[in-house]
Amino acid sequence: MTAPWPAPFSATPLDATVTIPASKSLTNRYLVLAAIADGESRLRAPLQSRDSDLMIGALRALGATITEVPGSGEVPDLIVAPIPTGFTASTPIAVDCGLAGTVMRFVPPLAALVSGAVKFDGDPAARVRPMGPVVVALEGLGVGVENGGDGFLPFTVHGTGSVAGGHVKIDAGGSSQFISAMLLVAARFAKGLHLEHMGDSVPSVDHISMTVEILRSRGVVVDDSTPGHWIVQPGPIAAFDVVLEQDLSNAGPFLAAALATRGTVRIPNWPANTTQVGDKWREILPQFGATVTLDDGVLTVTGGAEIRGVDISDTSELAPSTAAICALASTPSRLRGISHLRGHETDRLAALVAEINALGGDAKETEDGLIINPAPLRAGVFHSYHDHRMATAGAIIGLAVPGVEVENIATTAKTMPGFPALWAAMVAQTAAVKAGA
Repeated sequence: MTAPWPAPFSATPLDATVTIPASKSLTNRYLVLAAIADGESRLRAPLQSRDSDLMIGALRALGATITEVPGSGEVPDLIVAPIPTGFTASTPIAVDCGLAGTVMRFVPPLAALVSGAVKFDGDPAARVRPMGPVVVALEGLGVGVENGGDGFLPFTVHGTGSVAGGHVKIDAGGSSQFISAMLLVAARFAKGLHLEHMGDSVPSVDHISMTVEILRSRGVVVDDSTPGHWIVQPGPIAAFDVVLEQDLSNAGPFLAAALATRGTVRIPNWPANTTQVGDKWREILPQFGATVTLDDGVLTVTGGAEIRGVDISDTSELAPSTAAICALASTPSRLRGISHLRGHETDRLAALVAEINALGGDAKETEDGLIINPAPLRAGVFHSYHDHRMATAGAIIGLAVPGVEVENIATTAKTMPGFPALWAAMVAQTAAVKAGA
């Protein structure tokens, strides 16, 4: 699907129910922990995507055994036997990170726990994503990193089979993943870890909270009571059997579809309590004028008569979908506290401005975000920049603006391989409901 994808347009309000695949953030965190747990673990209904496939490939290369077994649904479960104690790579290991931030950032600290050379590289766009804080942290703990001086891929981690641990300082202002990367494996360091953030505030703190809560659920002692400090005690990581929640961030475009068409979209199996940042949709969407309810595990969003502009801070990975809604709003919007998105799969702020404006919109960058003013949008090609969230932002706009095409919709396979089919089915459901009425 490399040719421009004609985004489905809906001339009538949607009425649809959509089930979303599992969370990428949870799947890849649990995979890392399973690789260093104290026994065999099971991930039930995990995400099947490029990012999770890359993580599985990386962990297998480091010695973990990961086997697919039948699950209760269409997606197979994963049985993970951890990396054997004393695993030594007889030849240098090559890890393909693709464009997955969780792989390029979470796996290098894990590689330090095996003996041997592990080279990390990825897609061309991955080579411009910042990696410096992970390199600084590893070197600060005495781990050898070859060619890591520029703070970007490619580089090689020379593990010795163990890491002493201790106190290390980094600047994680560019991504919360730098913090999570070190925390996930810190309990396996001989002395644990005292990680201190130096610099401005850390973005996407909800993702760090997710990491901490998962660690605690596996018996790891984490003290995060002092802002900017995380202290992890050394100890075992308990093996587990866990059912993965659906990806609430990936639910965002489908929920946004309700606003774009003034219709209703329902997402079943929405967790009552979760660490996922995507749960913020329940706070964000009412500010646009939508009605949002959670009843018996079903999240229902109904768009209002118009889309109101918003002024919101730290929408993190939800920002592209939020910006797409803003482009359809009747009053101005401002998104703040998302300067770190310049270092994601692409410079998301510049990309959003370029693509919204190319369709006749009025968007501009600020130091820490975006200002989007009302403007009539027109048909055209919305470019993805190999970024899954840019592609889904184009699909949202295409629901309300006829003639929008999304370049490289296949990039959504990074975290949701079935997106084009799910999106088309959502629109088709509405036609079926109306036909049967």
